[in-house]
Amino acid sequence: MSKQMRLSVGGENLKTRFHFGLGQAGIFVAGACLLIGLCACNHETGGGDVIASVNGRKLYRSEVDKYYANQTSGSEQQPSGEQAVSLRLSILNELIETEILMRRAEKLGLLATDEEVDRKLNEAKAPYTAEEFNKRLAEKKITLDDFKRDLRRSLTRDKVLNKEITSRINITDQDVSNYYNEHKAEFNLIEPQYHLAKIMVTGIVNAQLRNVQNKAQNDAEAKKKIQMIENKLDSGDDFATLAMNYSEDPETSNNGGDLGMAPESALKSADAATRDAVMKLKPGQYTPIIPVLNPANKQPYAYMIVKLIAKEPAGQRDLNDPRVQQAIRQQLRDRREQLLKAAYYESLRDDAKVTNYYADEILKNAGAAK
Repeated sequence: MSKQMRLSVGGENLKTRFHFGLGQAGIFVAGACLLIGLCACNHETGGGDVIASVNGRKLYRSEVDKYYANQTSGSEQQPSGEQAVSLRLSILNELIETEILMRRAEKLGLLATDEEVDRKLNEAKAPYTAEEFNKRLAEKKITLDDFKRDLRRSLTRDKVLNKEITSRINITDQDVSNYYNEHKAEFNLIEPQYHLAKIMVTGIVNAQLRNVQNKAQNDAEAKKKIQMIENKLDSGDDFATLAMNYSEDPETSNNGGDLGMAPESALKSADAATRDAVMKLKPGQYTPIIPVLNPANKQPYAYMIVKLIAKEPAGQRDLNDPRVQQAIRQQLRDRREQLLKAAYYESLRDDAKVTNYYADEILKNAGAAK
């Protein structure tokens, strides 16, 4: 995967590579980095708040601290000892790489424009009221300017990597054929596969759920909401769109409720109500409302509607199947893109003059840096 680091507003992920989680707009702000207060400076010695330098530009400990606080916000167990030092070092390395990439963008004339940033900002804010959006920023101790800087760097990064990497990748028909012949067993389904999607509503209040404007606050509201969704489906509304707008499953709502492919054996091991309802479906059909029961007390805590998008029979898939070709082509493209991006980052870093004072501090103090 590509290098990514940004301040999290949604709080879903505490690792260095994570996403904002800003709702149904699907804004996975890939590869951005909030660089606050970077200034050009030619001093080569560390000390004070300076934690690294990149081609004479200073990076500050306060920047790392801000990312660190953001990424660990809401975590029940805060990192400590070597784990905390490792996270800070990882954050700093991402800051260094982003600074290098921004300078490359300047040379290429690919820095994101104000218009591009404003458009992305409006997409990110769309699912929320102004009060809700500002509350999320405040919870993560970041400002609107912080967020806009991150969006700018995200857009800039995408433009640079598209020009330097993505646009140069060409997967030929021969590449696809070679992969199929070498991995033919991968395309032999030993049992039927079900491509499923779901819309789920729960009365449990959970801060990580995305569709806050429509969030059910209790079981009665959940029942009312899922019934409204079923009525919309019966009226011909698109399942994926309804999932993005109303589903309260944080793992699938941004993806139109898509659960991917599931083997028949996995479906048979599901609870009886779900199994029976799904196995009666034909592709394109959806189940009635299914209560999701708490295993402890057998009481419903959520309600869902499941759609069968497609069903794949067992057996060997041929190379001339367009779905096989598409899957292979995408996999080969992703692999090549990952390799080229890794090499590209290394090449840029080789050409840059980087001094990492924090890494020096870790070595000097045998891992006991702050």
